[in-house]
Amino acid sequence: MEALTTPEPDRRANVDHQPIGVRIRNQLLERIVSGHYRAGERLVELQLAREFGSSQAPVREALRDLEQAGLVTIRPRRGSFVNDYHARAQHEIYAVRGALEEAAMRLALPRLHQAPGIVAEHLDGMREAARSGDLEAMVHHSAWFHRVIMRAAENDLLLRMWESLHVELHSRKTIVQPNVDMHAVAESHAPILAAIVAGDVERACRLSREHQAYFELKA
Repeated sequence: MEALTTPEPDRRANVDHQPIGVRIRNQLLERIVSGHYRAGERLVELQLAREFGSSQAPVREALRDLEQAGLVTIRPRRGSFVNDYHARAQHEIYAVRGALEEAAMRLALPRLHQAPGIVAEHLDGMREAARSGDLEAMVHHSAWFHRVIMRAAENDLLLRMWESLHVELHSRKTIVQPNVDMHAVAESHAPILAAIVAGDVERACRLSREHQAYFELKA
């Protein structure tokens, strides 16, 4: 069960030693979600570099990440502009992710049913993060709950397509919404784990798809 036992990065090390570009990206994302930046507003690299005390390179990297996630548009020789993150592209991302996770669950469930503890660890991690209000831990365990399932499918193309959706970034975008309760986020994963433990492939597949539809409403 190599796909289930491959160790993930240490969350604490990642949080403590995040590259400056990642920290800038996360702060910009939270500003976009909170409405600090409005749709269509220009994000000026030089001004942001001064604000964050960095060179323009990590700011440029952060903006590229946000563009790939559909939150920013970079226009050559004009600059970077905030997108409407409720736009159609966001709907498409959730629809595609739901389809990928449903397909992966169908392949992965026989293996996960034999070793559900690895998925359960991440549900426990989310519950603890909710109790402590730890956003970084919540993002980490939420993404890895689903990544373990994707890896267990043992389908490299499915996994690459899923990773291309920038799951951590979109998880963060959802969790920092003002109407989102981290306890509810954690518990929304519990029925999926229960279906895995029961070995109910059809229920697990349906819940995997519906889980993304639920979070689209929160985004």
